Amino acid sequence: MKTVILDGKTLGDDINLDIFGDDTEIYGTTEPELVAERIKDAEVVIINKIKLGAHNLGDAKNLKLICVAATGYDNVDTAYCKEKGIAVCNVVGYSTQSVAQLTISMALSLVMHQKEYNDFVKSGAYTKSGVANRLSPTYYEVAGKTWGVVGLGNIGKQVAKVAEAMGMNVLAFKRTPGDGYNTVSLSELMEKSDIISVHLPASPETCGIISREMISKMKKNAILVNVARGSVTDEEALCDAVLDGKIGGVGVDVYTKEPFGEDHPMNKIKDLDNVILTPHIAWGAYESRVRCLDEIRKNIESFSQGEKRNRIV
Repeated sequence: MKTVILDGKTLGDDINLDIFGDDTEIYGTTEPELVAERIKDAEVVIINKIKLGAHNLGDAKNLKLICVAATGYDNVDTAYCKEKGIAVCNVVGYSTQSVAQLTISMALSLVMHQKEYNDFVKSGAYTKSGVANRLSPTYYEVAGKTWGVVGLGNIGKQVAKVAEAMGMNVLAFKRTPGDGYNTVSLSELMEKSDIISVHLPASPETCGIISREMISKMKKNAILVNVARGSVTDEEALCDAVLDGKIGGVGVDVYTKEPFGEDHPMNKIKDLDNVILTPHIAWGAYESRVRCLDEIRKNIESFSQGEKRNRIV
């Protein structure tokens, strides 16, 4: 089947996209105004971040299948696809280890004040100090502290497992209690947690759920890590809380606009020591991306054989 990949560069230059066969057109990036033209003859379209819907799918008369190189599919108008008989597949579970790894590393880097200590040595201040060690700013052990996991899917469960291995107590917020964790209201989780990590999909129900009110409930030294979607947090409120010293720090990998512009609130805090900002990399360990593409290949093969695999629509 004629296949078009619209934003191959988002999958990395170290990944082989030839696995989809000779009848595949690969574009590194595609500007919104070029999408309709590039997919008009395609039977299969593979995307990562590109938005697809009525505004650019109308002329794609041969299109049978959209494959999203992600678990989240909020960039596809699934209602339109269902109406037009276009199948949509995502990829589930491929990035669990990768996202959990960044979540843990962000949180621990902030807890340990690693940036400040690293800068102290690299600046030459350590050499000039004449003292064998430095213990300011103060850092604390995480054992005995509480990690709040917002969203207890595959990734949230993996983070919870690691937190427990470090001797932490775990609180979880999820729609349905269970899974062996202490599930509480979001309000209680925000109030009691020392570290909070967010692992929610983007949906009308989750949009802005980490609101200004919820952020105001956090402990003064608490750390929040968002590796889910930018839209689940009130970004302005989060930045204000950091600037006002009302929370201990933040680690953010996702934003409402990616890449964010010069007027985005994150620009106000990006240079602070208690802030770690990364360019939506959590999902992207090499092994994770290899798994993702292999799953897409299997989705296409299953579809061509009349089977349903990872089908959203």
